[in-house]
Amino acid sequence: MSQSVPLSWSALEASAPQVQLPPEKLSNYDLVLRCQEGLHPDRLAFTELLRRYQSHVDKVLFHLAPDWQDRADLAQEIWIRVYRNIKRLQEPAKFRGWLSRIATNLFYDELRKRKRVRPPLSLDAPRSIDDGEMEWELPADRPGPDEDLTTREFYDRLKEAIADLPEVFRTTIVLREIEGLPYEEIAEMTGVSLGTVKSRIARARQRLQSQLQPYLSEL
Repeated sequence: MSQSVPLSWSALEASAPQVQLPPEKLSNYDLVLRCQEGLHPDRLAFTELLRRYQSHVDKVLFHLAPDWQDRADLAQEIWIRVYRNIKRLQEPAKFRGWLSRIATNLFYDELRKRKRVRPPLSLDAPRSIDDGEMEWELPADRPGPDEDLTTREFYDRLKEAIADLPEVFRTTIVLREIEGLPYEEIAEMTGVSLGTVKSRIARARQRLQSQLQPYLSEL
């Protein structure tokens, strides 16, 4: 008479076929994890990740370069970099911040290659810096030739000054002053403490103020 072998639920679960959810049913976190599996990112998972975050990339690029006609090409290059480097992301929960840094760094890499391009901020013009806080005013609808030239020169200097900042300063100041994100969200996105974010932004403002003061006095 044969003896029966008891089976545990864990053994049954292990032997049962695993049903893989379609990408659209996965959380953002799980999408990143799936893209990190295997030799290359899963095509369907990466496509879904792109679909969910494309609007975020578009927003970042629009804030940085509203007058650039090739933002779509920049966005494509951003996703190429994401595809090539997503396995290096150690904290999938911080994918959005990582993506923002890639977009910001790519923009300033491209900016260094260009000469005399339109200003990245076209709606608001910084008029003064008071107590370290940048104040923004809406420029006139039709500025005169001299005013327009002065504003363009200022923005050229502003872009150059931001581009010359160390990466950690550049990222935080762009997220704060250009994207308008709160300190707490920047800390979460960049994976550093709130105090570190405030310190980096303050130091970035000091550097920008020092370099731009001659031009601010002319506006």
